[in-house]
Amino acid sequence: MMCTMSAAAVSVWLGTVVTILSRSHADRNVYPSAGVLFVHVLEREHFKGEFPPYPKSGDASSDPITFNTNLMGYPDRPGWLRYIQRSQRSDGVLYGSPTARYVGKPSVIEITAYNRRTFETARHNLVINIMGTDEFPLPYQAEFYIKNMNVEEMLASEVLGDFLGAVKNIWQPERLNAINITSALDRGGRVPLPINNLKEGVYVMVGADVPFSSCLREVESPHNQLRCSQEMEPAISCDKKFRAQFDIDWCKISLVDIKKVVPVYITRPDPGTGILPEFGEYNPPSETLMGRNYFSDFLITLAVPSAVALVLFFILGYTMCCRREGVIQLVHHGSIQKSSKELRSMSKNREISWPLSTLPVFNPVSGEVVPPIHPDNYETTSMPLMQTQTNLQNQITIPQQRPSGKWYS
Repeated sequence: MMCTMSAAAVSVWLGTVVTILSRSHADRNVYPSAGVLFVHVLEREHFKGEFPPYPKSGDASSDPITFNTNLMGYPDRPGWLRYIQRSQRSDGVLYGSPTARYVGKPSVIEITAYNRRTFETARHNLVINIMGTDEFPLPYQAEFYIKNMNVEEMLASEVLGDFLGAVKNIWQPERLNAINITSALDRGGRVPLPINNLKEGVYVMVGADVPFSSCLREVESPHNQLRCSQEMEPAISCDKKFRAQFDIDWCKISLVDIKKVVPVYITRPDPGTGILPEFGEYNPPSETLMGRNYFSDFLITLAVPSAVALVLFFILGYTMCCRREGVIQLVHHGSIQKSSKELRSMSKNREISWPLSTLPVFNPVSGEVVPPIHPDNYETTSMPLMQTQTNLQNQITIPQQRPSGKWYS
């Protein structure tokens, strides 16, 4: 299928696809089907009338508007519903694939628009009524990874219609619909560098009612599997049907036949003890139950350690006082204490001879007796044996006698 399609061909493909597309209106009711992609566009133009006009008349600029979406009474949206808005001057998009568990349960989504210039808000409600059908889910599902698209670009009705038309051309099913669209960032992908107009990539899952075509099966051949393991592009004959507009990574295509999928547990295992049954109401214990008496537990907690400590005390006392080894140790310890006491008393009563430096000094010239350096009450136990007398008061220098002769003056 070529990139450009006529208006009639696009209308035919969009009529075949059972994908729900809607525009944002106040308190709008929508009726998507379980297992079918749902897309709801939040147009900024629709909310501009509820805010004051832009101050510059005739200017192409407009107020920046952002949206906040949440399930009424809850801070977030249902698990199947996602929201994206690339910038403050672009439209927001709600999209997702509702599951069968939400059938018959209307979901009221609160849409709050924030005017970033005036800080005013406007709130609308979107009521999503999920319908069940026997036609879905379709048994044969294929997921494509498109490298040159962002998720908001792929959600556009024209782009999605072109892609589904190309898939139908190579698959030839009776019924074909988009099941889900997921950004590569939600699958663990990395944000691309802002060069060369690189895109994040998007996963598109489609379903059909006929088995996979031979072109889609080519990716499962051993030759292509080997090329994918070597990070080389596989040879797919129908790649030219997409290459003009969509750059598909054929190594990441996933083909699933849900008729052959074996569930992990055919029957749910019996819950263990302490797990509440799946159905029924929880009946709490009655308030008239008797309180538990912890006095016996308290006594046991104190009595057992106390008894063990008492037994150990008696064993130690018997060993130290009544047995021969203990008596010997006590006598030995007493003798050591007695010897230490006697040594201390003897050290106090010992007499130490005075060193020569402390005796009176006799001057043979003057006949004067100079008193010792230290007084009588000076502690001699710490006195050095040799003392200097350079600072002795009244010390007289004894003149030295020199021999007579002409050589001496």
